[in-house]
Amino acid sequence: MRSKTVLTQIAEGVHVHQSAFLQSNAGVVNGLDGVLLIDPGISGEELEGLATELSASGQTVVAGFSTHPHWDHLLWHAAFGDVPRYGTALCAATAAARLSGDLTAIAKAVGIPDDVPLDLIGRITGLPEGTTELPWEGPRVQIIQHSAHAAGHAALLIEESGVLFVGDMLSDVLVPVLNANAADPIEEYLDALALLEGLAGSVEVFVPGHGSVGGADQLLARIDQDRAYLHALREEQVVSDSRIGPAAKPGWEFVSALHASQVQRLADKKSPQ
Repeated sequence: MRSKTVLTQIAEGVHVHQSAFLQSNAGVVNGLDGVLLIDPGISGEELEGLATELSASGQTVVAGFSTHPHWDHLLWHAAFGDVPRYGTALCAATAAARLSGDLTAIAKAVGIPDDVPLDLIGRITGLPEGTTELPWEGPRVQIIQHSAHAAGHAALLIEESGVLFVGDMLSDVLVPVLNANAADPIEEYLDALALLEGLAGSVEVFVPGHGSVGGADQLLARIDQDRAYLHALREEQVVSDSRIGPAAKPGWEFVSALHASQVQRLADKKSPQ
């Protein structure tokens, strides 16, 4: 029997579903004629269950948004319908480039699990460069674009409810994962943290791409934790962070290896060729 998808209300008109895969968070925002889905995922069973639950509650999907062009944020299910799926212009272009070719081979190369549906992955429309508001019939959704973590990354602020979807940032289980293709990945990440910090007065709840949803009282603490991690990387200091090493959450030991690989990449980037 298919397990029921559980949507958790985090604010008026805003719900989150957390996947078993890396505590991935999908957002559901109520609009005038239906809902906006943010980063829906992950498995086919979860996506179908989400569609079934929305249908049972009388909700239809009217739009989608992908915060950035990594596969786990580009998913969709036919049951959601053929509706506009948005991302920033750079996010859409990057996704199209990465997903061109044999999807089965691409999935194997990047480690996408077998139960993830690929038929509708990445079919998003890039919003015109400089767009700061999502075009849909619902509460105003502010788009905050930056270059941290991935090309064309964006956070979404649901202004009416004070909910901030931050994509793959501000996680309590993952350290900041840098955009390896950026000219200066640490500084670009620090710039993005400053953007999010500037929104703090408007935020009641924030939703990371992976990990625990946090309240307003935790937003600045997570920003400070990520900033301390990045400063240590930049200064080539030993990193003391509860998300890596012996203090890491059980099941998340791989984050230490991820951290080590980032340290190595940064060292390689500084070394003369």
